[in-house]
Amino acid sequence: MIKEILRFMSRNDLCWCGSGKKYKKCHEAFDERLDEMKFDFFKGQVRPPKKIVNNREDIEAIRAAGVINDGALDLAVSMAKPGVSTYEIDKAVHDYIMDAGGYPSCLNYEGFPKSICISINDVVCHGIPSKKTILKEGDIANIDITTTLNGYYADASRMVMIGEVSPEAERLVRVTKECMELGIAAVKPWHFLGDVGAACGAHAHKNGYSVVTDLGGHGVGKDFHLEPFVPHVGQVGTGMLLVPGMTLTVEPMINAGSYHVVVDQGDGWTVRTKDHKLSAQWEKTILITETGTEVLSS
Repeated sequence: MIKEILRFMSRNDLCWCGSGKKYKKCHEAFDERLDEMKFDFFKGQVRPPKKIVNNREDIEAIRAAGVINDGALDLAVSMAKPGVSTYEIDKAVHDYIMDAGGYPSCLNYEGFPKSICISINDVVCHGIPSKKTILKEGDIANIDITTTLNGYYADASRMVMIGEVSPEAERLVRVTKECMELGIAAVKPWHFLGDVGAACGAHAHKNGYSVVTDLGGHGVGKDFHLEPFVPHVGQVGTGMLLVPGMTLTVEPMINAGSYHVVVDQGDGWTVRTKDHKLSAQWEKTILITETGTEVLSS
C-alpha cells in the first residue's frame, strides 16, 4: 500500500489529509504503520478509508462544534423537570445553538421536524419534541443533540431522571452509562472496532439487559453520519482498524427487556422497545489520538 501511495506522491508533496504539510512531515509514518499491519477479512478486519481520518484543522473544528453542543446539553438537562414540555426544551436549545453561531443538525435532517431528539421511557431514540409531551415525575429521558458549526458536526446525548424514579429505572440509566464508558475505554489506536462492542455488550448482558443492534454509533465530524457503523455488541479483534484522527460516537442503547425495537408508523421516526420496557442511552463524540482517546462532545 505504501508503495502505491509513493507511486503518486513524493515525500515532499503536500499530504493527502489536507493539512498543508509535506507528506514526510505528516502522514508518511502513519501510512507505513498501516501498511505493516495484517488484515484478516475472514475475521471482519477492515482497513479504514482515508476520508474518515481528520487532520489537525478538522479536529479543531469538530472540537469547536462540541463546545456549543455541550452547552446546549447543559441547558437542556437543566430544563428537564416535571411539568416541562419537550417542545420548550427543543425551542430553547434551538435558540441557544443558533445564537452561538451553529445550527441544530437534526432539524430537517431527512425530514426530522425538530432540532433535538428527546426519548422518554420506552422510546429508544428519535423521540420528537412536542407541546403535548410533558415530562413527569418518574420518567427517564434521553436528550440527544447534534450541532453543526462551519460545516463540522459534534454529537452527544445524556440521560436525565425526572424527579424521583424507580430503583429499576435508576439502575438501567447507571449501567447504560457504564456501558458507554467501558466502550470508550476499549477504544485504542491501532486496535479494532469490535473491541468497543465487546466491552459494551458484555457489561450490559452481565447486568441482565439487552443491547439494541438495529441502531448504533457512527463516524462523525465532516458530516453527520460517516463510516464506520459502531455496533455495541461485538468480538475483540474484529471490525475496522481504529487509527489516530478518526472521530466517532459511542452510544449504546440498552433495554430492560428484549433488544427488539419498532418504528412508529405514524411519524416514521420514533423508535420504541417492542415489549414497551424501559430503554436508556448515553453518547459521546470521541477522537482517537496517538495514545488513546479525547472526548470532543459529551
